[in-house]
Amino acid sequence: MAHVEPAHLVELALRNTPPTDDDAEALRHVERCDRCRDELRMMTRVVTAARSAELVDLPTAPPERVWQRITQGLSRESAPPRPPPRPLGRSAKRKLLVALALAVVAGSVVAGGVARHMLKRNV
Repeated sequence: MAHVEPAHLVELALRNTPPTDDDAEALRHVERCDRCRDELRMMTRVVTAARSAELVDLPTAPPERVWQRITQGLSRESAPPRPPPRPLGRSAKRKLLVALALAVVAGSVVAGGVARHMLKRNV
């Protein structure tokens, strides 16, 4: 049985394009295959979480005293501590969140490919 390619499962989870005949065939396979169904379910959860995340879900910058302690701990000289990095703007935070979500999906695709390759080697 040929499983659905991880990249195709990602496309199905993203649902960015109208369904094709290939998508219908892949979904028929997913209905019968526990492994592909679990992968699609996991990827769909990641996409849903990334799309529903809000700016309040992102971590906030730590207080000034934390940066000062870090700087003091790393500095061997008595130089004044460096100012903390500037906080990210709203659009930069959104881009970071999308990039992180895509990295998770890409990691899942790579891990699925590696696992499939390892399974084929062991069979």
